[in-house]
Amino acid sequence: MIAGGLVSLNGQIVTELGTKADAERDHIRVNGKLLHGSERHVYLLMNKPKGYVTTVRDPERRPTVMDLLHGVGARVYPVGRLDYASEGLLLLTNDGDFANYLMKAASHVSKTYMVKVAGVPVSEKLNKLREGISISSDRGRRVRTAPAKIRVIRDSANPWYEVTLMEGRNRQIRRMFEEIGHHVEKIKRVRYGPLELDVHPGKFRKLTAEEVEKLRAFGSKTSAASTTFSTKRVKD
Repeated sequence: MIAGGLVSLNGQIVTELGTKADAERDHIRVNGKLLHGSERHVYLLMNKPKGYVTTVRDPERRPTVMDLLHGVGARVYPVGRLDYASEGLLLLTNDGDFANYLMKAASHVSKTYMVKVAGVPVSEKLNKLREGISISSDRGRRVRTAPAKIRVIRDSANPWYEVTLMEGRNRQIRRMFEEIGHHVEKIKRVRYGPLELDVHPGKFRKLTAEEVEKLRAFGSKTSAASTTFSTKRVKD
């Protein structure tokens, strides 16, 4: 093809065999068609504001988190979700394998939220949430939640709690507190595994290569620890 004059590099016909080019920077055309290199993987951390849905499109035409993305240079998709009224740390990527890995590892990766509730739950009810409680699911069945870590971070008539989960059922925190008679007024996710929320609402940043690897390692490490614990518990 080079000998036939069918290959051009940055607008110039290539005549010398062995000419080098950078597929990510140079414009290479073969028979007039531009070659596209493999898509570069992008990993984003966003601070999702309240009032946005975590989908690419919404049939109700509500704002989606995709409306907040500008200058990314790639089509990315949310990993998991935060509901319309919730806010905080959300991951997005175009790496399908990585997204699937995180979804599968979701039950082994800790997620921490700041939660404001109406009224003050008594300690006995909070202990039920810490130990695991039966809640309704999207399919109408009752399911039992895994143990949760809960601590008070602001005492008031409508207190704030730090809630850490090792699972991610839809509207789980809201349903947990509703089960003990308290409405959740605000939810903000502030940590996901080793990552902490560090951008302003509506903003996002790229994860570093080190952060991506830490996230992979965190999921693998906690998954292995969970398996070991489960096996030990069965033996005991």
